[in-house]
Amino acid sequence: MSVHLLPLLLSALLALPATVSAQTAPTDEVTEQSNLIGRYTSAAQNLVNESMGYLGIGYRFGGTSPETGFDCSGLVQAVFRNALGLDLPRTAHEMASRGDKVAKQELKPGDLVFFNTMRRAFSHVGIYLGDGRFVHSPSSGGSVRVESMSTSYWAKRFNGARRLLDDDASATGSSAALTN
Repeated sequence: MSVHLLPLLLSALLALPATVSAQTAPTDEVTEQSNLIGRYTSAAQNLVNESMGYLGIGYRFGGTSPETGFDCSGLVQAVFRNALGLDLPRTAHEMASRGDKVAKQELKPGDLVFFNTMRRAFSHVGIYLGDGRFVHSPSSGGSVRVESMSTSYWAKRFNGARRLLDDDASATGSSAALTN
């Protein structure tokens, strides 16, 4: 190899990592969500990973799939089925009767969070991610997204949470027990 080409090759190689990292740098939101994901136990991490895969999927009343869209409970149902093999009931109200009650200050990633959005208890459901944030499919015209539970709208409407994962992050009971 020519002595004149060596410095050129070396400078090109040294510049390569900076070029690659600049091209693949995630957005702030993706970075923040990746930071959340890294802290979870395996079952909770599976739930978070699965739910993040649905971000941006459009809302559809009665929707239960990424192809057609999700309503809130359809999203939760799909995430638990695909991440953990658990079959949950179809509606938010029915889901609210499963698992163990959890106080707001005791929430852990993977817990179900419920809101009164239609002037009745447990009319909306999402999955708690940690740091006061949850993922859900909000309403007509919206799409699956992560939001803060501390915003005025959600804080006023929070009306309970349920834990379907036990402390070692495995599912509490069998899927059959959760659907009965």
